[in-house]
Amino acid sequence: MTGKVYLVGAGPGDPELLTMKAHRLITSADVVLYDRLVGAEIIALIPEAAEKMYVGKAKSMHSLPQEEINSLLAVKAKEGKMVVRLKGGDPFIFGRGGEELEELVQESVPFEVVPGITAAAGCAAYAGIPLTHRDYAQSVRFLTGHLKDGSTELPWDELVHPAQTLVIYMGLTGLEEISQSLIRFGMVPSMPVAVVEKGTTSEQRVFTSTIRDILAVTKKNDVKSPALLIIGDVVTLQNKLEWHGKY
Repeated sequence: MTGKVYLVGAGPGDPELLTMKAHRLITSADVVLYDRLVGAEIIALIPEAAEKMYVGKAKSMHSLPQEEINSLLAVKAKEGKMVVRLKGGDPFIFGRGGEELEELVQESVPFEVVPGITAAAGCAAYAGIPLTHRDYAQSVRFLTGHLKDGSTELPWDELVHPAQTLVIYMGLTGLEEISQSLIRFGMVPSMPVAVVEKGTTSEQRVFTSTIRDILAVTKKNDVKSPALLIIGDVVTLQNKLEWHGKY
């Protein structure tokens, strides 16, 4: 009898941001494959009897190639197991969830997708930065700073646009190229930028600057991944609306 795979978003870090469905599935799973960005408090919810498998990825360091993870999900489900594939944030927003499900479809393995709070929404909220605001931004765009081939080639001309917020995932490594390219394509050097390190956790740090100076700020403060970039006039509200760890 074939089991089932649940592709579950674990949210951006704070375990209280798990959905009720995600919590129920994690605490009743037979097998859990989890990523690097899933926090220890969430991993602690996995039953002791469950098989726990770390399949996380960092830059140029993969514990398992993506193709092997895809196959492993199918293999475990075909053993009749309830398999939870646990990903930080939301599995369909820069989480490779679609790639993993394509293999399950090919292997005729049943699955469900459980959305999670993506880092853009969670980290912005915990940093006190509204991604949209009637006075500052009427649109928001999510991008990844690290493409499949390792480059940071983005549609720069489309990104320099008034009343738009940019949220860049995995943008720390390519920050110098990102900032220089945006300025080269017409972004004002004084455009406000925030970097949110370890957002929604007790270790969260938020640094604000300008697109011209943000690289120097991250170096001075030794900012590490995971970190999210938020670019746009909405960042000017951060100092006023900051609340996490303040009250």
